[in-house]
Amino acid sequence: MAKELVSLHFLPPQFHIPLRPKPPQNPIFPRRHRNRTSSNDAGVPSNEVKTIAKFKSRHNYIRVIEVSRRSDHPLAGSRLLLLDTPGNIHSISFLLKTLTDSYFDVFATLPPIIPPGPIGVLGFGAGSTARLILELYPPEYTVHGWEIDPSVIDVGREFFSLSKLEREHKDRIFINVGDALNASVRAGFSGILVDLFSEGSVVKELQDPNVWRELKSRLRKRGRIMVSVGGRCVKAEDSERDGDLVMVETLKAMSQVFGDNKLFVLTLGSGDDSSVALTGDLPDLDAWKKRLPVRELRSYVDMWKPFAGFTLS
Repeated sequence: MAKELVSLHFLPPQFHIPLRPKPPQNPIFPRRHRNRTSSNDAGVPSNEVKTIAKFKSRHNYIRVIEVSRRSDHPLAGSRLLLLDTPGNIHSISFLLKTLTDSYFDVFATLPPIIPPGPIGVLGFGAGSTARLILELYPPEYTVHGWEIDPSVIDVGREFFSLSKLEREHKDRIFINVGDALNASVRAGFSGILVDLFSEGSVVKELQDPNVWRELKSRLRKRGRIMVSVGGRCVKAEDSERDGDLVMVETLKAMSQVFGDNKLFVLTLGSGDDSSVALTGDLPDLDAWKKRLPVRELRSYVDMWKPFAGFTLS
């Protein structure tokens, strides 16, 4: 059974905790994935949260916050990158551990089921996905990241040790500033990880089958794509961009290109948290688990379900 995880996308604008003082103006309220007794049981007291940076760039409203290591919360000891007005988390790092207990860890299960080679990270953020791949896997896997906002890369280098990661893996990490949907490398990607959100929602382009046809054409033989497709935990600035509906439309667009039988969905928690999609035939699950570099990642392998039978809970 997968262990309890922390939802990484939706942070509501208010923060209500029973038997506690008045909510702060800029709360953290990541929701637990399982065994949640109420919507108010996962708050972080304001005195356990520190804002490190807050500013507007051309593309984003950027905030960097820290959760105290003394906090009795799954995010204790973490540093978070929040983008968009709703406060969706786009990167997370812990000082004392590599794994994040989030969908970034699901992304980190991709290398064993693709050929060695370049992995595209579309929507690089501050480098959470890149860090996992570079620190867990051998040099045969390289990371080629695309991020549209140069300020996000600057924040990653200053507050998320991205500069250190670049120094330590200078021949394995390549960061590009620009439109991620134009990403390409010579001879194609072994795998592509897609984490593209704007204004609190999966970008509209990902509901277009033609975009998926183009991305598929940039894969090497036996290459795969893994995608964060959001879900009801994702709060958009546009109230009409419902997280569940956008997720389903994204999956439908993918299924038109890859086929229902070569598209799988993993939903964290009990259906009210982030979902991730995977293309290609379902791998041999036992072999996949054995090739994962750390035991904690194995629990995700059994969570994949075919899109053909996917329903919203």
